[in-house]
Amino acid sequence: MKPLMPSFDRRSARDMLVDAGLRPTRQRLSLAELLFAKGDRHVSAELLQQEAEKVNVSVSLATIYNTLHQFTQAGLLREVAVEGNKAYFDTNTSDHHHFFFEEDNRVVDIPGGMSVDALPEVPEGMEITRVDVVVRLRRKKN
Repeated sequence: MKPLMPSFDRRSARDMLVDAGLRPTRQRLSLAELLFAKGDRHVSAELLQQEAEKVNVSVSLATIYNTLHQFTQAGLLREVAVEGNKAYFDTNTSDHHHFFFEEDNRVVDIPGGMSVDALPEVPEGMEITRVDVVVRLRRKKN
């Protein structure tokens, strides 16, 4: 896990967006600050909208989804799909796997990592770009 970035501010956000080939609009800058100033973390669009409201950033949920997907396509975020229509966005884009706590709807990195062996043969002309593992957890029933 990367250390917190207390010096991450609007200038850092602007530089990051420009380096990624994204135009630094007001809303993108605000959302980038919210996402990256706290170090590595996993957020849903809904959580990011709540955080934006708390700091008086007016942005629709649709704009947040669009921005998260743009950041993902630019390589700034990694999407972690845990349900058919539920995704989290990870500020740590390195290769790693996740635990999903079902009761809390919370995603965390698997500490120490894990290995995935015996990957399948891929069709001709294709290559594996990434392997995502989400280990779902819930409390034991007595």
